[in-house]
Amino acid sequence: MNNLIGCCGLNCETCDVRIATINDDNDLRAKTAAKWCKLNNTDAIRPEHMNCLGCLSEGFKTVFCTSMCQVRKCCQSKDFANCMQCDDKKTCKELSVFISNNQDAYDRIINQNV
Repeated sequence: MNNLIGCCGLNCETCDVRIATINDDNDLRAKTAAKWCKLNNTDAIRPEHMNCLGCLSEGFKTVFCTSMCQVRKCCQSKDFANCMQCDDKKTCKELSVFISNNQDAYDRIINQNV
């Protein structure tokens, strides 16, 4: 299993937070925090929270990934690496929020094209 594919099927390797962490890019952290706040209808995500090496990787995780991501919490509670392993993936409301805007994640999880 590629540990840079997140629970929801997003590719952490191309995630702006991971890129900002690796490159220590504070401008990208701020831009991504604002984007994630809008996408998740919250104001709780701050630039200083934008440090992550990947959902399933060892090391830093964002506050969103560790505390707010319902998809990750669900996978952990079921001891799944990602939603591909779940029988409810096609009807899951939490997952649909993530994959509805990302065709690659949809293909990874629903069509199991890794």
